[in-house]
Amino acid sequence: MQESLLFDLIGLRVSRETLERLRHFAGLFEKWSRTINLVAASTQSDMWTRHIADSAQIFALSPEPKQWVDLGSGGGFPGVITAILLAEAGAGWVHLVESNHKKAGFLRVALSETGARGSVHACRIEEAHRQIQHCDAISARALAVLDVLFDFAAPWVDRNPDLHCFFHKGRDYQTEVDKAHGRWSFDLLQHQSAIETDSVILEIARLTRKI
Repeated sequence: MQESLLFDLIGLRVSRETLERLRHFAGLFEKWSRTINLVAASTQSDMWTRHIADSAQIFALSPEPKQWVDLGSGGGFPGVITAILLAEAGAGWVHLVESNHKKAGFLRVALSETGARGSVHACRIEEAHRQIQHCDAISARALAVLDVLFDFAAPWVDRNPDLHCFFHKGRDYQTEVDKAHGRWSFDLLQHQSAIETDSVILEIARLTRKI
């Protein structure tokens, strides 16, 4: 499928300049993937669908410029994609948290060469709230179960109770939701993925601890 049609599929219109930024990122990703394991090798051949467009769904759900924290950014999904999409607006920022220094190096190059609106914090997620004082939204993809993600998000929620979290999840997400309800109270909005039929994006708001 043509790249622009993929974005139409998720309800997001992007400019020619933004597409060029994304293409440059894809080229960098392919180059760095030869020496660093950025994503599963089996998914690299379907980069635009499985990773770029899939990640862009989060931005499509919340396109207003804001301060993001992207947890466990890895190969840049969804954090770098969000940062590239924010470049067109000229506002907003993405704080990418990645403890692996090789991956963090790749992320810095990707942000710099694409002109994306973001910065990299090469630290453990549990320590990131000391470097990043405030955010409006949190994202994560293929990182941890929902209960653990809530623990990661808690320091920022304590500072901004109105922030929203956007987490990619697969077919077993309901089990994670049920378990998380044991320790947390939250509002949940489920967005069906337009890319992966068995996947969803969970939008979390009003997150508070029960115990």
